[in-house]
Amino acid sequence: MEQNKINLTIDNRPVSVEKGTTILDAAKSCGIEIPTLCHINLEGTCVNNHPASCRMCVVEVAGRRNLAPACATACMEGMEVHTNSLRVLNARRVILELILSNHPHDCLICPKSGNCELQTLAKKLKIHEAPYEGGEKSCHPVDKSVSIVRDMNKCILCRRCETMCNDVQTVGAIGATGRGFDTTVGPAFGLKLSESECTYCGQCVAVCPVGALTEVDNTGKLIRDLANPEKVVIVQTAPAVRVAIGEEFGYPAGTIVTGKLVSALKKLGFDYVFDTDFAADLTIMEEGTELLDRLQRFLSGDKSVKLPILTSCCPAWVNFFEHQFPDMLDIPSTARSPQQMFGSIAKTYWAEKMGIPREKLVVVSVMPCLAKKYECGRDEFKVNGNPDVDYSISTRELAALIKEANMDLASFEDSDFDAPLGASTGASVIFGATGGVMEAALRTAYEVYTGKTLEKVDFTAVRGLEGIRQADIDLDGFTLKVGIAHGLGNARRMLEDIRSGKSQFHAIEIMACPGGCIGGGGQPLHHGNVEILNARQKAVYVEDMNKPLRKSHENPYIKQLYEEFLGKPLSEKAHHLLHTNYFNKAD
Repeated sequence: MEQNKINLTIDNRPVSVEKGTTILDAAKSCGIEIPTLCHINLEGTCVNNHPASCRMCVVEVAGRRNLAPACATACMEGMEVHTNSLRVLNARRVILELILSNHPHDCLICPKSGNCELQTLAKKLKIHEAPYEGGEKSCHPVDKSVSIVRDMNKCILCRRCETMCNDVQTVGAIGATGRGFDTTVGPAFGLKLSESECTYCGQCVAVCPVGALTEVDNTGKLIRDLANPEKVVIVQTAPAVRVAIGEEFGYPAGTIVTGKLVSALKKLGFDYVFDTDFAADLTIMEEGTELLDRLQRFLSGDKSVKLPILTSCCPAWVNFFEHQFPDMLDIPSTARSPQQMFGSIAKTYWAEKMGIPREKLVVVSVMPCLAKKYECGRDEFKVNGNPDVDYSISTRELAALIKEANMDLASFEDSDFDAPLGASTGASVIFGATGGVMEAALRTAYEVYTGKTLEKVDFTAVRGLEGIRQADIDLDGFTLKVGIAHGLGNARRMLEDIRSGKSQFHAIEIMACPGGCIGGGGQPLHHGNVEILNARQKAVYVEDMNKPLRKSHENPYIKQLYEEFLGKPLSEKAHHLLHTNYFNKAD
């Protein structure tokens, strides 16, 4: 017998698992489902929450007087576990009824209705009455920020959000305070999210099993704009959206629905449907040129050069370093995110070509990220109070709007994005996965730096789902050291190495969310299933492979933009429209 193997029985079935495996995971391995509310485990991304606080997963263990929480109890040799005894079933029902006794019964108007784990469990356990009604209930004010709505009246104290914010992302914006009915999970000292260090990454929303944390819904505003004949409403869609939105319509995870997505957006009434991928190619031109400029100055002996350069595409990550590392604001690239580059070009270059006044043009983005809602409202991305991107909706919001319009995504034929802001290369679509921005930059940086054609464009060394990765890239004799991190906890480790002088990297890509944008806080909920992230990531690279052009600097419309309008990368005009500054938010 293998020394690390444990043999036990679960519901009279023999099971053999690794030493240290919990009863919950052991049961899952043999197809036995145990209900949970607080537990979540996203393998390979450090997301593992098992506080045993909800007690829904209790099981009966022979020889043990009390019921045991399956998520926090390790398997032992010879253990006999029963997940379906009458004692267990009765305990789960009572626990759920007690949870419901302190929960609002406004399911009809709750944003999470239909995708609420508490609601699903109540249905499964056939809870049709509320025997513990009549007692005191929590009464907390609703906290609505620009990106996230926090309603602690619906919180079941599962602590998933706390684990995500503190242990995984290391942001520390929320924690548990108070006792009894006064217990809340949120910023300290009764602060609002907007007053805290919250980055708006939305990972707390993605793991919340109920309606305590939801995104700010902008679909009502969008419908009003689409119905307004005085407005020209255009839309940009992020690369990660096309490989995930199909899940909301019954497609397997990772199904690419780009053409159908374009058709649906046109059917909804957008005047023009463009692609954020166009702006991703533009980002590579600016950010890649900035990288090469710093690198060449560094190699020539300029001691003032700040390396490593850090990517700046992710607004949650930007918010994180502004709050947590304000002494390092001169290290990240000054390039705006693709969302904001698109808005700036749309409301200048494109609007001028089309003869559309800025105040009449509404730019909407469809994003996998809730921090994009926050980014739209940053003052530096406005002209006389008018935002470059008026507002953002999430992948989930768009799916809900398509359903509200009584449309089925599967019924649409494929359509193409509108020109010129819809043209893109394969380098831009891989922005959706961790490592993608770095790989896209390398494809262009190699050719610009060496003057040689890059025959093999796949830099597989920077791909994957490991939290921190590194690679040495040969630029015709010069070794470029690059790093990649996804998840803000991993980002913190890399930033602390830079601060202490330990980092040897020349360039680092950072994404706030597990898996990058494919795992964004606005994506269809994956409920801890890492296979979904793997499928989305694979689809991003398939989309890249299918593109006729796979290097950003080969995009003919990007070339045209520089020739007609911007001049060259890092020009004064490009810097004004496509770059930004960062601010100390630690005070």
